[in-house]
Amino acid sequence: MGGGRKILTIEELADREQGIFLKHPSVVTVAQLDDFDEVIDTRSPSEYAQDHVPDAINCAVLDDEERARVGALYTQVSPFDAKKLGAALIARNIARHIETRFAAHGREWRPLIYCWRGGKRSAAMAHVLREIGWRAAQLEGGYKAYRREVTAQLESHPRRFNYLVVCGATGSAKSRMLERLLERGAQVLDLERLARHRGSVLGNLPDDPQPPQRFFDSMLWNTLRRFDASRPVFVEAESRKIGQLQLPSALLERMREGRCIVVQAPVPERVRFLIAEYRHFLEDPQGLKARLECLTSLYGHEVITRWLTLVEARAWDELVADLLLNHYDPAYRRSTLRNYPDLTDAWILNLDRLSPEAIDTAVTDLLQRAAHELAAT
Repeated sequence: MGGGRKILTIEELADREQGIFLKHPSVVTVAQLDDFDEVIDTRSPSEYAQDHVPDAINCAVLDDEERARVGALYTQVSPFDAKKLGAALIARNIARHIETRFAAHGREWRPLIYCWRGGKRSAAMAHVLREIGWRAAQLEGGYKAYRREVTAQLESHPRRFNYLVVCGATGSAKSRMLERLLERGAQVLDLERLARHRGSVLGNLPDDPQPPQRFFDSMLWNTLRRFDASRPVFVEAESRKIGQLQLPSALLERMREGRCIVVQAPVPERVRFLIAEYRHFLEDPQGLKARLECLTSLYGHEVITRWLTLVEARAWDELVADLLLNHYDPAYRRSTLRNYPDLTDAWILNLDRLSPEAIDTAVTDLLQRAAHELAAT
């Protein structure tokens, strides 16, 4: 019957399954992350919170309390009893994830699964998903292998790029410029956005704590690996630390070899811009005073008392201008001159206003200069 459906023999079915296995291996490396529709972290929520593959979802096969129960049973009773309990808990949790997180996925869905070392937790979930018919794979070596790869690449990968380093005194709208460059299609490494910090004593963002160091590293690695080495990377000048987070030495060294772009704006305009940007501190004077008091060892009680008095009086224009003149500008000059010795050859961008229109015009000028320099090399 020519139009009928062919019935495969057991041998043909085995050959087909083998072909699918070879085309879609069950164990892969970090280099193959982008081959998958979704990355699943089966570790506990606390492990996931410290660091994970960017964009991975957390589908724990044992939560923190369950891990503690199994671990206690292992040491206090026996490994056999611990494995029985662990197997029951893992089976229930995998079933719950299938019924909720994975239920809508069709046959073609291809997830990558990992745990701490690429061991039992990820193996259990990968096995069940493959038995269902999904082309699930397990990350070889698990999170530990991933972390080793990130650490190694952060020592080498930053050196592949040419950096255009945006410098300028506090309040000159450097972050806004990076945002606009990104919107215009430029390659932008926004370190302060990744670090969730503005890089100064008042740099903490409200209700947005900094990520753990390891997850900052992961986000930085994930950003760099997607860049094209034939195009420049725009980045803001930074010192070794942003808040509590450390930048990789290889990145800092390469940034300091980059072309500097100095943004200049009048002090009154910077004052206006900073008052708008740091509105959350104006709404929390006590928090602002606490941050300023951290500078007592640098400036002494007389200066700090003057600043606290201005906070009490809500004299924001005077306070911000005083902080710029006596704290931010001298500190920024010292840091920039120390870290960027080629500053004398910098491109200069003069902005009379820090309005969106003026920033957009400066970005257009900057992109034209960058394209001209790239064409000349």
